[in-house]
Amino acid sequence: MQAKTQQKPGKQTHKSLKPTKSVPSRVYDESKIKTLSSLEHIRLRTGMYIGRLGDGSNPDDGIYVLLKEIIDNGIDEYIMGNGNRIEVEVQNSPAQGKSVVMVRDFGRGIPLGKLVECVSVINTGAKYNDEVFQFSVGLNGVGTKAVNSLSSYFRVRSIRDGAYAEAVFERGILITTIKHGKLKTLEPNGTLVEFTPDTEIFGNYAFNLEFIEQRVQHYAYLNRGLTLSLNGTSYLSTGGLFDLLTEETGTEGLYPLGYYQGERIEFAFTHTNNYGEAYFSFVNGQYTSDGGTHLSAFKEGFLKGIQAYCKKDYRSEDVREGASAAVALKLQNPIFESQTKNKLGNGDIRAWVVQEVKAAVEDWLHKHPETGKKLEQKIIANESLRTELNEVKKEAREAAKKIALKIPKLKDCKYHLEDREKGAASTIFITEGDSAAGSMVSSRDVMTQAIFSLRGKPENVYSKKRAAIYKNEELYNMMMALGIESDSNSLRYARIVIATDADFDGFHIRNLLLTFFLSYFEELVNSGRVYILETPLFRVRTKKETRYCYTEKERDEAVQALGTQSEVTRFKGLGEISPKEFGQFIGPDMRLVPVLVQTLKAVPQVLNFYMGKNTPERREYIMKNLVDEL
Repeated sequence: MQAKTQQKPGKQTHKSLKPTKSVPSRVYDESKIKTLSSLEHIRLRTGMYIGRLGDGSNPDDGIYVLLKEIIDNGIDEYIMGNGNRIEVEVQNSPAQGKSVVMVRDFGRGIPLGKLVECVSVINTGAKYNDEVFQFSVGLNGVGTKAVNSLSSYFRVRSIRDGAYAEAVFERGILITTIKHGKLKTLEPNGTLVEFTPDTEIFGNYAFNLEFIEQRVQHYAYLNRGLTLSLNGTSYLSTGGLFDLLTEETGTEGLYPLGYYQGERIEFAFTHTNNYGEAYFSFVNGQYTSDGGTHLSAFKEGFLKGIQAYCKKDYRSEDVREGASAAVALKLQNPIFESQTKNKLGNGDIRAWVVQEVKAAVEDWLHKHPETGKKLEQKIIANESLRTELNEVKKEAREAAKKIALKIPKLKDCKYHLEDREKGAASTIFITEGDSAAGSMVSSRDVMTQAIFSLRGKPENVYSKKRAAIYKNEELYNMMMALGIESDSNSLRYARIVIATDADFDGFHIRNLLLTFFLSYFEELVNSGRVYILETPLFRVRTKKETRYCYTEKERDEAVQALGTQSEVTRFKGLGEISPKEFGQFIGPDMRLVPVLVQTLKAVPQVLNFYMGKNTPERREYIMKNLVDEL
């Protein structure tokens, strides 16, 4: 904020107009104009091509985008009827802080004479040709080139009809080529890509194989008959999205899954007793975690199909409460909102998607009247609960107005999720106590970082009705701070970060908050909105150097490096970290652990085990792991 100076009224003199300090001139001429090669531009502006960088701890980190880009090429081959197998191998090398990835498809293979250009020259490829690729994810000729440019080692080998060619690159620069166009090989047709993400770009990273396994499973569900293997384990689906939703919901569905497959759209649906909605949406095999026009159109068609079958004008929220669905589209010209392709923007698809989904849902319910009856009972129950809940919400709003005009314990930021450009970085930290909140408030970015401080341990809401959270003043204040007291779609921040102390009380508060979100706002977790903040446990310093350590191992390594005379401080709580220090832990390099759910059916089981009654099984688990730790 700039300070304004006031001048007293009076006559101005020429002296006051003279500059007090000379400013060195900066030459701006032709010599300052730079032209970067395409690969240089990718390395300089990495975020434009793969989104975030990260270290592999988040499924959206760049190293997974690199892997996806290569697998997508094999998927595109399969979609066009070439090859029914893709092999993936990922080998982490923790000591070196890097990994080696290999992807082998059995499609047509890249044309040998254009191998080098196809993996290193932007806007070169066959995916601009609808005769060769009709439903491709990679439409802009960038994906493989980005992988090449961002890899310290990149090898590509193409086999076509007994001949092959190979090229090796380092950081996008061609090192060697092998052109054996006439030399015979017994290898089957296809393309092999081997690469190592560059530590100069990604730092010390490691692939989380659970993230990759889930992605490979999705590929199998979306491409029935395609076998994918990950480090020797094979995945194959014969039921498509029916299999995906069955795996996600298990036996939790209130009725047998509905399923439809057309030429351009496939979907499966059911209802559960869970709160909220859960959707898995895809376009040409790409998981669109942020949805888009196809998901909005599906929801509209789903509602209209049920209304037509029941011959009643049910409200959208009553139909969709507890709904779980998976939907996949095939489009010739998908328009994604970014290179990472998390959200579809095609507006011209709405009409036909709505109409086809409506007709398919209505037809399916007519063919399964028993299921139709159960579904309508669920909707009627949702209506009753909504009416009851609205009364509770009204009482909560009235009570909140009497307390204060502002939300207690909230230090808000300027930009929110509704601000399309700057709101994408908006974050709210939920922390415990005034001490921790004080350090964070003093060191935060006031434009994009908000702080909500809990007054104590929140209530354990496991197995309680939704009305209970509106009767709890602390939880209601938190919902108001988040903007979700009426609907989770009104969330005000792009990220919800749980920031608690690294002690038993802090872990307990963290679990209570996770129980709250997983029980009543599971869609926020599924959409990747909820995170846990990692802060250092130790500070090791000398007069010349300070290191912050997140584990005991890091602490021991720091002591060994800095010498036994170094000072070691154990941070027992967030409030013990000074505002000056705290700023770096919630700055651009802050460590966030995403809260992930492997399958929807696992949520009730996990919550019951950890937050339900103190069962003998849990006591036995705690005692066993306590013994193991000792």
